[in-house]
Amino acid sequence: MIMTTSTDSALVLFSGGQDSTTCLAWALSRYARVETLGFDYGQRHSVELECRTDVLAKLRERFPQWAPRLGDDHMIDLSILGQISETSLTRETTIAMAANNLPNTFVPGRNLLFLTIGATIAYRRGLRVLVGGMCETDFSGYPDCRDDTMKALQVALNLGMDQRFIVETPLMWIDKADTWQMAQDLGGDVLVETVREDTHTCYLGERSVLHPWGYGCGECPACQLRQRGYEQWRARDNRNQGRQAV
Repeated sequence: MIMTTSTDSALVLFSGGQDSTTCLAWALSRYARVETLGFDYGQRHSVELECRTDVLAKLRERFPQWAPRLGDDHMIDLSILGQISETSLTRETTIAMAANNLPNTFVPGRNLLFLTIGATIAYRRGLRVLVGGMCETDFSGYPDCRDDTMKALQVALNLGMDQRFIVETPLMWIDKADTWQMAQDLGGDVLVETVREDTHTCYLGERSVLHPWGYGCGECPACQLRQRGYEQWRARDNRNQGRQAV
């Protein structure tokens, strides 16, 4: 049975990382009904799958105004993607640049599959908006994170399913410092601390050390980007507080 599509509903691609958690908060602040979708694609940092469940529970507990809006969570087994991908996110190989000038953390087709499956679930569940954390400002050059890709995919999904899905990418034109600020604006210090302590971004799945910016190895590209953004955001925040004090 196909549900009537609601114009005030969204499905968030939710990995349990910083970006998708911020996007989930963004969606919860805008839509009356929000569901989440995660993927097990054989990622070597599979600890994120455990973190995402914890983050959802923390959001319900710490933000009672959002809890009634946060609906079902969906988890899809996409292990075939890991089986056909030769990348450092799906194999125990060193992170490095590949011959095509892309980092070997790029999983070809990942976001294309994610959004296609997301649209399929949204079709069945009557959800209109698809929300993803793709970003063209602070990224590693992944072609499936580009705004042009998202716009083209939105057209293809709507043509192929005869729907009017909207693909929203709240982080597309902001950097990691702005992403930290978005979390602050949406949920204050509580959301920032939830992102810092409970989400997972590290490509190597390292969660033994809590840094000022969160858990991680501190060496992989994802950790470095998260750390740099956090430090820039804190420096900016301190400068603003200094001006206010004067």
